[in-house]
Amino acid sequence: MRRCPWGCVIAAVPLVVLSFLLQENEEEHLTENPSLEEKKKTLWRLNQEQLGSESRDHLAAFRDMREAAPVLQEATYRLLAGSPPQGRRLLAAGIASEWGPRGTYLLDTLRSLFQASSEAELDHVLVLVHLSGGDPAWLGQTAANISGLFGRHIEAGRLLVIGGGLAGAPGPGHPGSPSRGSACGARRAGRRASYALLMNFARNLSEYFLVMGDRVRCSPEFISSVSRVLWAWRALPWAVLEFSGLRLSGKVVRAGDLGRLASLLLFPADLPIPSLLSEFRLLLAQDAPIRFNPAVFHGLGRGPAAGDPCAAPEEEEEEEASGEPDNPAATVLSDMMAAGSAPPQVAYVLNKECYSALSPVRGNYLAVAWDRPQRVARVAVLTGSEPHGLHLLRQGRVELGLGPPVAGHCGRHSLLGPLVAGRLDQAVFSEAPLSCLRLLVLAPQEPWLLVRQIRVWTRPEEADAEPAASGEDAGPTPTRSAARQ
Repeated sequence: MRRCPWGCVIAAVPLVVLSFLLQENEEEHLTENPSLEEKKKTLWRLNQEQLGSESRDHLAAFRDMREAAPVLQEATYRLLAGSPPQGRRLLAAGIASEWGPRGTYLLDTLRSLFQASSEAELDHVLVLVHLSGGDPAWLGQTAANISGLFGRHIEAGRLLVIGGGLAGAPGPGHPGSPSRGSACGARRAGRRASYALLMNFARNLSEYFLVMGDRVRCSPEFISSVSRVLWAWRALPWAVLEFSGLRLSGKVVRAGDLGRLASLLLFPADLPIPSLLSEFRLLLAQDAPIRFNPAVFHGLGRGPAAGDPCAAPEEEEEEEASGEPDNPAATVLSDMMAAGSAPPQVAYVLNKECYSALSPVRGNYLAVAWDRPQRVARVAVLTGSEPHGLHLLRQGRVELGLGPPVAGHCGRHSLLGPLVAGRLDQAVFSEAPLSCLRLLVLAPQEPWLLVRQIRVWTRPEEADAEPAASGEDAGPTPTRSAARQ
């Protein structure tokens, strides 16, 4: 089914408005006659059912769409340095960089990326750079600088630099097109178009696509960190995985979704890219962000340069759970066979004791039931011995629960995430207080399992979420519900 994604979204909006108008209009007439109250309820139910059906149809159309928008299918590209690789890589790291009065950190970003990665890691990655701007001299000089500094990576097929343009008459989202709003709105439109062109080009080059800005510092071995997570999440439902608190950089999507995402970036509205990425996640039914700790991408530079009020620096969200865990009071239960005298509670106590179990089987658990509901900000689960990582849980997952716990379990559990190399460390996005945490064994293993520590960070009860700013340099947008998979 080939439909423009923003057409699907826009089509759903009038249905919502119409539904409320119908409700309001009918209430004016029906509430005056109590004998018609049942008719009013019936009409409202029919309106809701029709709205739900239409909305599901539009969401299904968006999810089923694989082709990019026609304007992207007719896009033109130039190879500025390097050539497309033979075969698909595991990961394409995409960077869009544009000329601007503030200059660019692009070379520093590329230097950090290659210095943080081993040769073996780089063999699975393509670094794809899209250059755009109205200054041909800048494009040529920047491409020459990249070729001079990173020539061996270009020759090895690890680095490719391109330029691109959208076909047809200039319109919303075309680089350099007139803006109905401010000059900064035109810059944002050009930036969205640059990333749309980048993603459209990358659709068949890799299995996954990593979104990066041109002002980023990479942590050592970040490729291995990302690859391990992708392997653990490969069979689970998700739309966007986040590897930093930056608004733009560090987000990974499946390459099969790039056509839809690139089309969404050309949505005719003055929105920054991070806002559209959040909408993309919601359109694909991922209610809350999935974010891993520690962050492997960090921003370079602080604040926009003088004389460039439209700059969008990669400011990092201030972590609310960056200190020590506080592990609120809880009851800890397990149905695994203990290998010693230590009770399961020791895994929840913040010391060096471990809980050891013999030959766990699929379905075994270790459950934490808090004495009262908690506003959880972050959870870490560590298994295996230090420093060698022996007896870790090879296949397991962590779930969070709502509702009053009964015998250590909640009535409703939702996935937080699978363990990656025997551990999990993730941010939690939930407006509702949580009551339970459960470590679940997914496959039998021999002979031992060591649960080294469960760490929980909570938010103060009186803390209210701050409204997110609308620019790309603001912190992440608060989410509406707990993570569900």
